[in-house]
Amino acid sequence: MRFGKAIVKSRVVILIIALALMVPSVLGMIFTRVNYDMLNYLPENLDTVKGQSYLMDDFGKGAFSFIIVEGMEDKDIVELEKKIKKVDHVDTVLWYADVADLSMPMDVLPSEVKDAFNSGDSTMIAVFFDTSTSADETMDAISEIRNITNEHCFVSGMSAMVCDLRDLAEREETIYVGIAVILAVAVMLLFMDSYLIPFVFLASIGMSILLNMGTNYFLGEISYITKALAAVLQLAVTMDYSIFLWHSYEEQKRVHSDHKEAMAYAINETILSVFGSSITTVAGFIALCFMSFTLGKDLGIVMAKGVVLGVLGCVTTLPAMILILDKPLEKTTHRSIIPKTKKLASGIIKIFPVFLILFLVILYPAFYGYQQTNNEVYYNISQSLPEDMGNVIANTKLEEDFGIGTTHMILVDSKLDAKKGYKMVDELKKVKGVKYVLGLKSLIGSRIPEEMIPESVTEILKSDKWELMLVNS
Repeated sequence: MRFGKAIVKSRVVILIIALALMVPSVLGMIFTRVNYDMLNYLPENLDTVKGQSYLMDDFGKGAFSFIIVEGMEDKDIVELEKKIKKVDHVDTVLWYADVADLSMPMDVLPSEVKDAFNSGDSTMIAVFFDTSTSADETMDAISEIRNITNEHCFVSGMSAMVCDLRDLAEREETIYVGIAVILAVAVMLLFMDSYLIPFVFLASIGMSILLNMGTNYFLGEISYITKALAAVLQLAVTMDYSIFLWHSYEEQKRVHSDHKEAMAYAINETILSVFGSSITTVAGFIALCFMSFTLGKDLGIVMAKGVVLGVLGCVTTLPAMILILDKPLEKTTHRSIIPKTKKLASGIIKIFPVFLILFLVILYPAFYGYQQTNNEVYYNISQSLPEDMGNVIANTKLEEDFGIGTTHMILVDSKLDAKKGYKMVDELKKVKGVKYVLGLKSLIGSRIPEEMIPESVTEILKSDKWELMLVNS
């Protein structure tokens, strides 16, 4: 009871402090870095992460994109290539002219090299960056490349997709948070017993959400998925605590004539009831922190923190608001449309064995449905993206014009015996789904000595330690 009485007594001070904390919270939210690189959350012992590290540290290349150019003459593509090379963090630009500009007869070049870069009136340009796939610098470079290309150019690749995801998330985050708020208000206006209390709930929870998002600044950064989900999840998870306090307060007012005393008892009851519920919720989110895929840790910490702040707000700022707005709240009360459930509850208790039997009956079909759902899980993010998104359009063009759905980078030891290298390329080409392999070995074939290739071309695909191969499927 002491805590409840202290909250009631200090209600004005609590609200002033809460409002004052909103300023640093908003600033903290603005300056919290958002991470769009999923590789950052993968375990370091995975081959993908190791490959990215080798690619960056030893080869000086990180992200890459394909640009599809339609209906453009070679001389215009050359000019476009020059502009792209001037973009910050663009390491290498590679297309047919770079490969064909060799001191050897054109007819000795493998036909697949030309086919790899040309299809009808479409030309493909490969662009390599000196920054990682989802680095801020890479996304800025993608945006600049899109600005200098015209409507007949399409930029594809993982970096382009991440760039589009960032823009989409930032553009729509406010919209779906707003929809969540509108739906929550609509439901509470219908089923609560006051027209004003839904807005009081949202004000209190909104403060907790801002405080949670602002304190993410001390984490250094959060993922874009956490940023997109945290506010709506916190609203959904912590709303029940506010409803419980309000109902408890309404019950206590029937027992205590003094509203302040009633609120003190309501706060005490809420703490006792909500504590166990919130602890299990926090424990559930903390469990995410044990995932090897550390995106779980990122989301788990933010949401666990959000639940704790939501509970604190429920027993501090919310009671303060309710007491200060006590008269307006009484004037805006109305009859709840939820009927009394005493008869329903009594009926359920009388026939409770029926529900146990029903549970056992539906257990197997539910488990079967769960298994079938797991079979339908997809890992292709592009499936859930709008069809009019720039990256989706570019990927569609890439698939339709060049028959390419996915591109992989392979780093091969540069000291690998040439004969074994050619054999490996041949075996890669035979893998089901592989369209072609682009590298020095496939570029020149076994007929041309590597010494005949100009250094300007060799340095694109080979370093002291590694030789780079692009495998398109």
